[in-house]
Amino acid sequence: MNAFALRLRSLGGILAASLILLPLTSGGVAYADETEGAARVTSFDHVSGDRWSMTVYSPSMDREIPLDVLRPDSAEPAPTLYLLNGAGGGEDGATWLAQTDVEAFFAPQHVNVVVPSAGIGSYYTDWISPDPAVGQPKWRTFLSEELPEVIDAALSTTGRNAIAGISMSATSVLDLAATTPERYVGVASLSGCARTSTLDGQAAVRGVVQIASGADATNMWGPWNGPEWVARDPYLRAEALRGKAIYISSGSGLAGPYDTPEAPRRPGSPPLYEQIVVGGAIEAAARYCTDSMAERLEALGIPATIHRPTVGTHSWLYWQDELHSAWPLLRDALGGAGVTE
Repeated sequence: MNAFALRLRSLGGILAASLILLPLTSGGVAYADETEGAARVTSFDHVSGDRWSMTVYSPSMDREIPLDVLRPDSAEPAPTLYLLNGAGGGEDGATWLAQTDVEAFFAPQHVNVVVPSAGIGSYYTDWISPDPAVGQPKWRTFLSEELPEVIDAALSTTGRNAIAGISMSATSVLDLAATTPERYVGVASLSGCARTSTLDGQAAVRGVVQIASGADATNMWGPWNGPEWVARDPYLRAEALRGKAIYISSGSGLAGPYDTPEAPRRPGSPPLYEQIVVGGAIEAAARYCTDSMAERLEALGIPATIHRPTVGTHSWLYWQDELHSAWPLLRDALGGAGVTE
């Protein structure tokens, strides 16, 4: 069984003043006078077309983080969309770039797209204790404090950011947007679950972490019913999302057009029966969570776009469609006029 199918089965900066980043005519960056211990670009290489490969040193995690970056053709400053992978964290074949059309879709758009290629089973959060399997991730610090400052300097951005994620990271992006409301103007949460403090929510999170990375979520957010599980619950902190562009979606779990033998399947996709049976069950659970979050936002009077198709399993081509649907809302939040159709 491949890694993606196994995960389906589970569940269900800071820059120093002396760091100088200078744009090059080639579209890359030059960097000099790097201060040891500061967040900084450590490599930036052209892959092909609009695609680049970047590594950024994270002081909080004391490691280099690999990133895939899609850049617009124009040299004019552009906003940034941070796009997070699922439980595999981009460390397997289950990635936005490998499984969807994001490269072609964003090619005509005036936006930088930054996709971390690490974070397996981490929930893209700050872990409270070291874990033998994953160390002590500090993803919330990296994504909210360190990386945006580096990206803004390296790519000469407009300083406006949005963030989107799927499955595991669909929970993470809501947490990140609520925790640092000044950082992200828009958020898209696709097939995730905002509840982390209920017993079933805690069980689901623990299962994803264990299956994806072999780590113990107690080292992430503490013991059952500990305060960090409540602190990280976007449902409880929904008020902090007020004023943002919000897009939340999930399918019903019923098989749809991408769950047939005739549907396109990329290398690394799970077997079709896994997608239908296991992916269907996971998506049905995500639908319940989506309904709950929609009710919460409505009760608080917080505008949001909620998309609930009548079909759809927990799989990439549905997420591709949802990202397409979410993009106009995020584009407008990022500055609309500077981003082309």
